[in-house]
Amino acid sequence: MKRLLGLAGLVLALSGCGAADGLVPAEGKTLPVAPYGAKTQPTAAQLLTPTTQQRPQRSDELLTKSDERRSDEFDLPPPN
Repeated sequence: MKRLLGLAGLVLALSGCGAADGLVPAEGKTLPVAPYGAKTQPTAAQLLTPTTQQRPQRSDELLTKSDERRSDEFDLPPPN
């Protein structure tokens, strides 16, 4: 019973570890320097927002027409 309560307490304590709401730098620390060429330093929210390169959109382009494949003269059987 004690193990079950201990495990439940551990799970409950760890469930809040992934919260990313209201993050601020620690006391005496600053955000990373602005990227080269940036006019302003990004905020914490901007740094936590993934870009399209980090999370690309899914492409659901369907095959709309089928074409006959041309012959491949280099598609030879293996030598015996």
